[in-house]
Amino acid sequence: MRFTRPRDLAAVAIVGGLLAHLLLRLSYDTLPPLPLLAGSTLLVIAVVEVVLAFSLRARIQRRPGARPVQPLTAARAVALAKASSVLGALMFGAWTGLLIFTIPVRDSFPAASNDLVAAVIGMISAVVLTAAALWLEHCCKTPTESSGNE
Repeated sequence: MRFTRPRDLAAVAIVGGLLAHLLLRLSYDTLPPLPLLAGSTLLVIAVVEVVLAFSLRARIQRRPGARPVQPLTAARAVALAKASSVLGALMFGAWTGLLIFTIPVRDSFPAASNDLVAAVIGMISAVVLTAAALWLEHCCKTPTESSGNE
């Protein structure tokens, strides 16, 4: 299995941003205003992944008092990390598309100013989720594994 590459995440973010921006251009005036903390749910997932990463890291490195990790558990954690990093990149692109759309129209639509703040919160949350997912993936490497294309 290969580790997640930044260029793959960048491609996902660009596609997500373009699609979100296109959809907003077509239908923004019919959408309700976004909740201010709509993107913060990604932070909850990020916190869970960071806790899981530190727990698995201690167990994989066989620190004293830590139980060994079953291979299936590590594989599931890597699958979670890969899915979360793609989700984080996709949502970063979507929130960025919203931000780029709302900056010029914030005077035309009353909800655009609120959506602008929601977009910034969502972008930050998406970056934190992506970082947490990449950290979890890194922590699942075996101690003898080199970084790269294993």
